[in-house]
Amino acid sequence: MTAVGVAGQSAEQDFSSRLLESSQTLSYDPITEIDWDGPLPEDQYGLSPEWSTLYGTPLWDELTEQQRVTLTRHEVCSMMSTGIWFEMILQQMILRDQYVKNPANSEFQFALTEIADECRHSIMFARICQKLEVPAYLPSKLVVELARGFKTLATGEVAYGGTLVAEEVLDVVQRDFMRDDRVLDVVQTSSKIHVVEESRHMKFAREEIKEHVQGKSKLQRHFSAALIAVVAYVIVSSLVSPKVYDSIGMDRKRAAAAVRDNEHRKSLMRNGCAGLMEFLDEAGLLTRPAIALYKRVHMI
Repeated sequence: MTAVGVAGQSAEQDFSSRLLESSQTLSYDPITEIDWDGPLPEDQYGLSPEWSTLYGTPLWDELTEQQRVTLTRHEVCSMMSTGIWFEMILQQMILRDQYVKNPANSEFQFALTEIADECRHSIMFARICQKLEVPAYLPSKLVVELARGFKTLATGEVAYGGTLVAEEVLDVVQRDFMRDDRVLDVVQTSSKIHVVEESRHMKFAREEIKEHVQGKSKLQRHFSAALIAVVAYVIVSSLVSPKVYDSIGMDRKRAAAAVRDNEHRKSLMRNGCAGLMEFLDEAGLLTRPAIALYKRVHMI
């Protein structure tokens, strides 16, 4: 191995070691951090109302305050259900990537630490949905089946790129939830936990992406860029299920039409995803076909 290669490996190990140290000093146990027996005040939202899919539309103005509260609780649980679904996918991809690698390496150990974090996050989300008495909102059957293929075949920058996109999108919205006193305490606290711990996961994913794209041909990078964009399109499209509108007795088609025309939400998404797009561009993973997909879900 060349001196450059050894130096690169050493830098990667140092980076993973710092993430491991961070996880040891700044991690949370949702079982003890969240007040699971606390009340659910009737006037508190499930998420910041500005992040509701209908906020800023005439339909939002038609809703009573109680309908708005109910809708946002179902919307946040839809996001959490989607989060659980994708966290299970990324755990399998990380395990496969680390299969039979040197367990003494800090990269290997942090990868397992991330999986442990994701397991706690999924249980945390599941318990919140249970406490709010909201049903599981899962992606469509087609998306679920396509995801089986993705989690089985995705490797390298595609696997970590899909992971990064999912984590970044949730991070964008939860940074607002955790600071908003209008939002239920269980959601505020879970958002804080998720934001703090996912920040390490996103750093890890970014480093893995940069490592894997090194030496890739232009054709390979374009192919990877397209696949990552497809994953982003599916995740963002699946984040809030159309079924949530049943909770307030609203016609799904009418609500979906309002969401498609909601310029407020589009603007929030574009602003929130600016950093992600900048990183993908620097990594050579923001091609014209990819940009076209990102624009369809208003990430750019």
